[in-house]
Amino acid sequence: MSETIAEKSGFKIETSSLRAYTMLGAMILIWLFFHWQTGGIFLSYRNLSNLMLQMSVTGILAVGMLMVIVAVQIDLSVGSVLGLAGGVAALLLTNEYGYGLFPAFLAAIAVSVVIGIFHGFLTAYLNIPAFIVTLGGLLAWRGAIKGITQSETIPVADSTFKLIGQGNITPASGWILAAVGIVVLLFMAYRRAQAQKTYGLGDANLGAEMLKAVLPVGAIILFTFAMNSSNGVPIPVLVFLVVALIGTFITNSTTFGRYLYAIGGNADAARLSGINTRVNILKVYAVLGFLIGIAAIIFTARQGSAAPDAGVLKELDAIAACVIGGASLMGGRGTIFGACLGALIMASLDNGMSLLNVRDFMQELTKGAILVAAVGLDMIGKKS
Repeated sequence: MSETIAEKSGFKIETSSLRAYTMLGAMILIWLFFHWQTGGIFLSYRNLSNLMLQMSVTGILAVGMLMVIVAVQIDLSVGSVLGLAGGVAALLLTNEYGYGLFPAFLAAIAVSVVIGIFHGFLTAYLNIPAFIVTLGGLLAWRGAIKGITQSETIPVADSTFKLIGQGNITPASGWILAAVGIVVLLFMAYRRAQAQKTYGLGDANLGAEMLKAVLPVGAIILFTFAMNSSNGVPIPVLVFLVVALIGTFITNSTTFGRYLYAIGGNADAARLSGINTRVNILKVYAVLGFLIGIAAIIFTARQGSAAPDAGVLKELDAIAACVIGGASLMGGRGTIFGACLGALIMASLDNGMSLLNVRDFMQELTKGAILVAAVGLDMIGKKS
């Protein structure tokens, strides 16, 4: 039975990957349209750097949300938890407390992880629907941040903390990291070729695997060149890329990741095959909580303050990114690549429409229509 689950999960991963590549083509068209309409501003190096910076927080949240959605769960409290964790970090950095950077980071992450575990426990062990648990969390944790900040904005004066959200690494460091990434990609291509021979799947086809690596290697080079042509790779973008790579490894190469797809594909079959569904649901909410903590630190550092309304609607951005990138709200399907691509598309729409001075209400209407269309396509595809 477990083999059947694995096969179905693998099929769904391939299907969502195909959709993600289709969305990649759509994103290129969106970029070309905005570049044309803005007179060449949209694809300038400076704006591309700003675009990546804008999507970094949503991208980090989308990685965690993708894992939750794959396991046919949901979290509507992400924005409120982000605001609360950021507020805790800001308070610990003020002159009144002055605990320093490391304790502030640990506290922000600890708060969001504990909340994630709490949500997971209520959902997995008390069988309260995730929608209700996290909807309640959306209200409760927003109330908590208003309470601890007394509904006032908490400014952060620590320059080192601000650097996390506003700083860039040097161009030389960017190229060094790019070289490391290329070496890792080529090594993984070599390992895949050798695995074909080791497991009796045919002769090692190193040339074909290396050919597959050409596109990602080219993307790394172009990305590094574009970022270095501005002010260097922004630190939040670097953190986002690391999170995305780790998330890809977890979902594709770990038992926990395969269990999430199995639970989302058929929870009863997964349970009967020996998968502890409750523990894994608890774990995935804890992982999401950890990523919310990281996103909260970056968001607060970038803003230079913690506000009672920080993170409002961030949960909807993360969910929209996952759905646009190919994830199914019915569970069992989606990829980290697709979620990150969805986050980039959402940020591209925000950035492009802002450059064109499109009014706020039209921006919201456009993004809402795109989200509904993405879900509609998903349902049509599921029926067919």
